[in-house]
Amino acid sequence: MTSTTTVLPARSAHRVRRAAPDRAGILVLLAGFTAAVLLRALVGGPDVARSMPAGLVFAVALVLLVLAAGTRRPRVSRQVLVAGAAGGALICVPAVLAHVSARGLVVSTSTQGFLLWALVVAVVATAEEAFLRGALHDAVARTAGPGVAVVVGAAAFALLHLPLYGWSALPLDLAVGVVLGGLRVHAGSWAAPAVAHVGADLVSWFLR
Repeated sequence: MTSTTTVLPARSAHRVRRAAPDRAGILVLLAGFTAAVLLRALVGGPDVARSMPAGLVFAVALVLLVLAAGTRRPRVSRQVLVAGAAGGALICVPAVLAHVSARGLVVSTSTQGFLLWALVVAVVATAEEAFLRGALHDAVARTAGPGVAVVVGAAAFALLHLPLYGWSALPLDLAVGVVLGGLRVHAGSWAAPAVAHVGADLVSWFLR
């Protein structure tokens, strides 16, 4: 009985000591993320939503944060890719319905500038997922559980789009962030939300 009563407090104390650096790490990640968002807005100026240099600067900043956090490479498998594709299709549904409601079944067929744009979009979206559903998700999940990690990642995802699309897009971006976070938990890898995010962004070219 004596050994049991002495071990339990020791384990509790260990969890408290471990949680403290995790919380500090989360604050550092969020501070770095905020700085990256502000830097993107500064570089992009009034046309930040379309500025490819601003997007690339933002992506580089996020990758540096991911590397500093020691985030592992994502697990990639057929199941992960299928989950990502399904998630991307789900994310596209509201945009497609809104487009059809406004313009019918007419879609853009222009490919001028598409390849460069697609490359930049893929880099930026992948960097966002590596940070939000990789580094940040892992740090929050260790401290507060995967459910809280999904909420925090979704909130950060929605807020990063404020300088790009304004407050009107916040509810939709928050919902998309929840879906991407759910994919992260379901697939156990940030590769799934990365596939979904990149796919949905590429589809947006044809819905302009």
